[in-house]
Amino acid sequence: MPRSPLDPAVAARLKRTPDGLVPAVAQQYDTGEVLMLGWMDDEALHRTLTTGRCTYWSRSRREYWVKGDTSGHVQHVKSVALDCDGDTVLVKVDQVGAACHTGDRTCFDAGEIPLGGPAADVAGPGDGADAADGGPRGNGDPA
Repeated sequence: MPRSPLDPAVAARLKRTPDGLVPAVAQQYDTGEVLMLGWMDDEALHRTLTTGRCTYWSRSRREYWVKGDTSGHVQHVKSVALDCDGDTVLVKVDQVGAACHTGDRTCFDAGEIPLGGPAADVAGPGDGADAADGGPRGNGDPA
């Protein structure tokens, strides 16, 4: 395996897919809006950390791409964090223009999927059925 360009402490924390990738969630730094999901390998993450622009690995084209190089819809990196398991990267960015290739502000603008079905009628959020689900005692709020 080639030597990672990342800081060894960061590289050691990453849990990659079998093809060496980690999902990278791009989030607008000042509003918390989730913009898109891309994929990074060690080199893409290294480039993102050192250039201040998001670099992703295209699984379909099998090449690196810097967000905004062709569209002008640049992602200026404000911070980068790993989740608790090291298997997802959160990149907080200042998004210029649309984040989605469709021209939408985010890749999640197509609308929400409706909730429903038998399980939704049994126990809703906040009913106290299970404190671990974010119910009244599951989020650190007093009962």
